[in-house]
Amino acid sequence: MKLIIGNKAYSSWSMRGWLACKQSGLSFEELTVPLYGEDWDDIRLGENFAPSGGKVPILWDGESVIWDSLAIIDWLADKTHRDRFWPKDETARGMARSMAAEMHSGFMALRKQCPMNTRKRYEGLQFTPETLHDAARIVQLWAQARARFGNGGPFLFGTFGAVDIMYAPVISRFQTYGLHVPGFAAAYMETMLQHDWMVQWMESAQEEPWVIERLEQPFTE
Repeated sequence: MKLIIGNKAYSSWSMRGWLACKQSGLSFEELTVPLYGEDWDDIRLGENFAPSGGKVPILWDGESVIWDSLAIIDWLADKTHRDRFWPKDETARGMARSMAAEMHSGFMALRKQCPMNTRKRYEGLQFTPETLHDAARIVQLWAQARARFGNGGPFLFGTFGAVDIMYAPVISRFQTYGLHVPGFAAAYMETMLQHDWMVQWMESAQEEPWVIERLEQPFTE
């Protein structure tokens, strides 16, 4: 398998695809393509990117091409064992899939005002009401998952899985922009940030030479 990703400092969807590949336990080759560089237009129109319309991440598995992080998660769950990614309990699994889907399609205000940049730390920023609403909704979802299904470990549904993968970039955003969360959420974030794969991703991001200037300053209206 070959996984094509964007810059680790900035590409939230790439983080999800990469974590999914790590969680699968399968061997894969990692190819990082700098986003919006001088050759970006030519690269994203090449054969590696053609099926996805020039978006990352893209997983090539033999002749099969899977793009979109959630599709990659499900592809790898089918190849390995679904319990590796999703809770065994049917009720928990229903909630987990709903949370993953809500992350996949929602929280646009948070994404707009707080683009991922794992190398930055800000304090004292002002956020729009819409962004704060998104953050509160995310914390609410975390609280429900932990209270109902988190007894088996420190992650949202006890053990590390697809939902943690989907919310991993949000944890990075909360850290970067200094968004304050209650104690249980801070503990969950710390658990995620200390996970070996998250540490690997963050360290690799620090070593990247590429800089996208428009993502190097906090968003202002």
